[in-house]
Amino acid sequence: MLRSSEPSATDPPMTERPANSVDPKLLEILVCPLTKGRLEYDAEKQELISRAAKLAYPIRDGIPIMLPEEARRLE
Repeated sequence: MLRSSEPSATDPPMTERPANSVDPKLLEILVCPLTKGRLEYDAEKQELISRAAKLAYPIRDGIPIMLPEEARRLE
């Protein structure tokens, strides 16, 4: 049976997030690719901060860019 892409009354409601925000569940599982340590979410700058690696990974269109070469160095 093929399922229509249209939501039905029995489908769970989709949670709406503000534009450019990151799914909180994703933030819970992401770690720094270099240190494997935890990340801090900076909503204002749209970055994920790794204090251990001293890097700030950008978030573009709600998608974390977890590439060290794309990260901004912290001082």
